Amino acid sequence: MAMTERAVLEAVDALRDELVTFTQALVRIPTVNPPGDRYGECAALVGATLERFSYDVREIRPRSDPDPAHPRVNVVGRLAGARPRPLLHFNGHFDVVPAGDAAAWTRDPFGGELADGRIWGRGTGDQKAGIAASIFAVEAIRRAGVRLGGTVEQSATVDEESGGFAGVAELCAQGICTAADTDHVVITEPLDLDRVCLGHRGVLWTEVTARGVAAHGSMPGLGRSAADAIARLVTRVDAELRPRLAERTTAMPVEPPEARRATINCNALHAGQRVDVEQTPMVADIATAIFDRRYLVEERLDDVRAELGALIDRERPRSPGIEWSTRERMLVEPVLTRRDAPAALAFADAVRDVLGRDAAFIASPGTYDQKHVVRIGGVNDCIAYGPGRLVTAHRPDEYVVVDELVDATKIMALATLRLLGTT
Repeated sequence: MAMTERAVLEAVDALRDELVTFTQALVRIPTVNPPGDRYGECAALVGATLERFSYDVREIRPRSDPDPAHPRVNVVGRLAGARPRPLLHFNGHFDVVPAGDAAAWTRDPFGGELADGRIWGRGTGDQKAGIAASIFAVEAIRRAGVRLGGTVEQSATVDEESGGFAGVAELCAQGICTAADTDHVVITEPLDLDRVCLGHRGVLWTEVTARGVAAHGSMPGLGRSAADAIARLVTRVDAELRPRLAERTTAMPVEPPEARRATINCNALHAGQRVDVEQTPMVADIATAIFDRRYLVEERLDDVRAELGALIDRERPRSPGIEWSTRERMLVEPVLTRRDAPAALAFADAVRDVLGRDAAFIASPGTYDQKHVVRIGGVNDCIAYGPGRLVTAHRPDEYVVVDELVDATKIMALATLRLLGTT
């Protein structure tokens, strides 16, 4: 390892307390999605930190805000090197899923408590620690007195948990993270310290609605129950489609291995009246199910669509008087970066040098914002790497181990040096 690299790793160690404090500060802002709470406050904190570290900073808002009551605010910082290219863009999302049942937590979900060598709270791993790690990795290079040959961008974005359409998708669509001026993208998702993530499976969310005929609940024969119809469809999906999907596996290195199969999940189901109000006797005239289909790079999208449609067609004879309709809620195509791509190799080498063991190349069981970087931005050299353990994401008592946060920061710093060079 070169002397410059050793000096940068020492600078990371010297920044440990600042790194922890900044991570805690991010966690203490409850940027819960939905609905999108306190995005502006978190963007301001990241932006102020980047400005303090000599970045040129700007806020990026979506061209059409999906919820004006909860404004979407992204922040991007640019730290110029000796040359504008190559350009390395680090991205992390600061929205977090709801904490859920408070009784399931043993610590304050938004307390950012430091205890037992860990920072605790919602979003520690997924993925505020990743934002902190990438910012302090580059700051360690700067404080070590090293000037990068290329340029770094850092973005902290919104709404990844709900698809990233007001976040990274907007950055790419507005020309901020595209192949025209960006060479490498690293998304700081928590996929375990010694793993370099190359991509993810595809997703198709389909909303299926059954419309029947309302009637008095004491005379159901006079109506057509949409609830019964949608229940039969869900049963058919479980009995006919799910077993077929379980037989399909992908060559992508998805972790955990069980996620290498095609899957379908009924993500939401509703029929009739709201359950939290006084009930009146009614045959439900409308019912909706939302299916989350995870498909493989080896599957054709047209076939994925047709399979669910065929099940609905087979249900029609059993459901006279029911009208069926479908609507696609979200489509994400599979993406996979080559193992020999520059960013993948740089991070794998850095993992080995910092941790003393080989990195594993994996693909994610869920999607993340690589889909937008590749499909909209056209940047193919895109990977995910960050601190945090995948198994803690979205669970009570989420945490990041401080030593792993520091090691991930070192790995990011080394990879940055090797991708951009120095002067």
